[in-house]
Amino acid sequence: MAKKNKKQTTDTEVEPELNANNGDNDDSRDKKKLKRKNKRKKIPTVSMAVPASIIDNVPTLELATRLAGQIARAATIFRINEVVVFDNKSNPNNDSVLDNSNDESGAAFLMRILQYLETPQYLRKALFPMHNSLRFVGLLPPLDAPHHLRKHEWGPYREGVTVKERDSNSGATLVDVGLVKNVIVDQIFEPGRRVTVAMGTNRNLDSDLPRQVVSSSKPREEGAYWGYQVRYAHNISSVFKDSAYKGGYDFIIGTSEHGRIIRSSDLEIPSFRHLLIAFGGLAGLEESIEEDDNLKGKNAQDIFNLYLNTCPHQGSRTIRTEEAIFISLQYLQEPISRAL
Repeated sequence: MAKKNKKQTTDTEVEPELNANNGDNDDSRDKKKLKRKNKRKKIPTVSMAVPASIIDNVPTLELATRLAGQIARAATIFRINEVVVFDNKSNPNNDSVLDNSNDESGAAFLMRILQYLETPQYLRKALFPMHNSLRFVGLLPPLDAPHHLRKHEWGPYREGVTVKERDSNSGATLVDVGLVKNVIVDQIFEPGRRVTVAMGTNRNLDSDLPRQVVSSSKPREEGAYWGYQVRYAHNISSVFKDSAYKGGYDFIIGTSEHGRIIRSSDLEIPSFRHLLIAFGGLAGLEESIEEDDNLKGKNAQDIFNLYLNTCPHQGSRTIRTEEAIFISLQYLQEPISRAL
């Protein structure tokens, strides 16, 4: 089974720095500390939900791989933080979605390709065993995301994987971060774990000074796009209720040819913490709602905060999901920027 990238998807909180002031008394400093503790910045996230059924309708493995690659590219280009792959099942399956079977479901296949492409190239061999579903990934264009650093590049953070070998002097954990030499970190981890390492300013890889392992949300707190998470939902209602974020999604947008037609420049999205954009399959979101026992009989307009037609006056009778994703994310880019 391909090892999942264990990156945190919970709310992120940042404490702002306080300037030192020698004239403040102890009470004043205590009040400032309390104010700093209470005043925390929430980092907004944008998620998108994609139906696994789009893979089931593709005739060959190569075409399915290319389709998954398009979705990964769209998620990266538009800085999506989470991709939710959902089925149309009445009841959840207790078995793991990802397994070693070469004949895996559309959801498992899509999740595997999305996770593989999100992972920096230098980590893939360690984190992903050979699998039939990965046969054609070499044909896909790279995501070239900010955390996909090259060997000659130095950044404040790098993704890495812990290795079996330990530092000969201190016994500390070594991490492969894609450079010419593994780095020492300040914590003990089991081998094969993906971590985010703060590289600091010391570029001397021969130094015994350990680097710090930080939350994968840390680069995003500083304004960088740091890839997307991948989550599975057994139906459309579990996309909403099983959110990985504390408090769930506070604004949900559905896309459909039956949705409202609003110009992008006129669309107002309220300030949000966690935004979700949902896409339908061949028969649209309406089919996913109808096949979900928790939502059956409900109107799509009542389920979503906004139900939009992002491509009115289309020339083709159908817009494929992978096309709708690019069209809709571009359409929503300015409204989301205004909301933020």
